[in-house]
Amino acid sequence: MEYFLGIDYPTLWYLVIGLLFSGYAILEGFDFGAGAWHLFFQKDLSRRIAINAIAPVWDANQVWLVIGGGALFAGFPVMYATMLSAMYVPFMLFLMFNVLRAAAIKFRSAEEMLWWRKTWDIVYSVSSIMIAFLLGVVLGNILQGFPLGENHSYKGGVFFSFLNPYAIMTGFTTLALFMTQGAIYLLLKTEGRLHARLTFLLRRGMIFFIITFGIMTLYTLVFIPKVTENFRANPIYFIVPILSFFAVANVPRLVSKKRYMLALVFSSITMMFLLMLVAIQLYPTLLISTIDPKYNVTIYNAASSQKSLGIMLTIVVIGTPLLAGYFYFLYSTFNGKVKLDDTSY
Repeated sequence: MEYFLGIDYPTLWYLVIGLLFSGYAILEGFDFGAGAWHLFFQKDLSRRIAINAIAPVWDANQVWLVIGGGALFAGFPVMYATMLSAMYVPFMLFLMFNVLRAAAIKFRSAEEMLWWRKTWDIVYSVSSIMIAFLLGVVLGNILQGFPLGENHSYKGGVFFSFLNPYAIMTGFTTLALFMTQGAIYLLLKTEGRLHARLTFLLRRGMIFFIITFGIMTLYTLVFIPKVTENFRANPIYFIVPILSFFAVANVPRLVSKKRYMLALVFSSITMMFLLMLVAIQLYPTLLISTIDPKYNVTIYNAASSQKSLGIMLTIVVIGTPLLAGYFYFLYSTFNGKVKLDDTSY
């Protein structure tokens, strides 16, 4: 087993993938959240402003998904194959709604007809909602486990087995968190009556998140106690849920003071802490077998060769500053309130 700074390569790659998907959740979270609110805006001008708030960055944010998926395939190919087998339907729906969402952003303002714009508005908003919900559904299934047998083969149903109560609750919680993130981002990018409308909607979004997160947490503690085993074995990990609680509580305080950038930062920190909770709950398991723990997919039986992981970690060290520099340039270039012009969607 190869080590770097006292950490074995599979664990390091586990952390890398966690960081990549955290970046995706934070950046695409406000994209999907903004889209989820879209039909709550009544005027065409407000909807155009909301779309153009994410227009310069939404496609760039997809980079995190591409890199994260590639890193998962390269580092843990067994987990990649098993999860796609188990979650084939939600992943296909996820891709379909991504295509529809992109088409809606591009085509929505291409014609002046009212029916045309309303149709694409519906497609855009429903697609954003479904993408956020499906991501939560997949996460809920990962936390709950899959019926995995020998050679990590999936033994469950194909079509609707992923729609279990816990996965649905996780889906609604993810949607609520993304909607909160999206409303805060839009507050940064808008002004006037739309800004006032978003202030009202954000309060509803935060209430929605607190309720769904509370229900999901209670359900987890009562019916899925195995996910807390790592916390009971290592009490120091309880600092993560405590910090996540303070991060969540700080968001409404900052919003009330109109410090929207800091509110967005703490909303993003909340996402990061919640994903850290998932990582801690699972480690070193990637996919839990509900048939027998000996069929669990772990970071060790699912990892690529040590040489492959070493090479890829070297690429990560080189590529991370480039990726960070690119996104810093992107967001600093398009900083400020949305101003519509002839090139706007």
